[in-house]
Amino acid sequence: MGGVIRVLLVDDDPLVRVGLGMVLGAGRDLMIVGEAGDGAEAVELTRRLRPDVVLMDIRMPRMDGLAATREIRRAGPEPAVIVLTTFDTDEHLLGALRLGANGFLLKDIAPESILDAVRRAAAGESILAPSVVPRLISHAVGREEEPRPPRVTPAALDRLSEREREVAEAVATGSSNAEIGAELHMSVATVKAYVSRLLEKLGCANRVQVAILVHESRR
Repeated sequence: MGGVIRVLLVDDDPLVRVGLGMVLGAGRDLMIVGEAGDGAEAVELTRRLRPDVVLMDIRMPRMDGLAATREIRRAGPEPAVIVLTTFDTDEHLLGALRLGANGFLLKDIAPESILDAVRRAAAGESILAPSVVPRLISHAVGREEEPRPPRVTPAALDRLSEREREVAEAVATGSSNAEIGAELHMSVATVKAYVSRLLEKLGCANRVQVAILVHESRR
């Protein structure tokens, strides 16, 4: 079983779970280890089955995806949690990311993109869909009632080296580590090191916050 990515599906709609199961079944390196119909069941199955990646719906009965993500994160940074959302109607996306979700997918995403996102999440990357990044940033910047911690401000970018700033700009586009490496002529391992340094240096919890900082620095 070495190298197989273990996935837990969480959605209150059985048809969605069936569809995701069919998509993930196309990946020989992926294995669905369980399914949950609500957040409470997701937390219990995560503790018992120890998946590598959890595909998490937001709006569910009994316990929603936000609360479930919070509970899962109490135990540590694993597994990776990818939020499943219809972005146009779900305003809880940023809350999920602040609570420790590793990224998000739109429910109408192409099957190939789902497979890629799960693999990237399992490899330790945060998932930012390029087509939604501008709207995500705009939504985040407009949330005045939830101010960013003082340490995380656009001025923090001034502390970056030229190379670190280039990586930050690339992260803000939603590029994967491999894509950033190809663009900046760096190895994936070097990109990972730079991203980790950025998160620590800027006081950001994830790539979404880095993208927001880059966006605000241009205003």
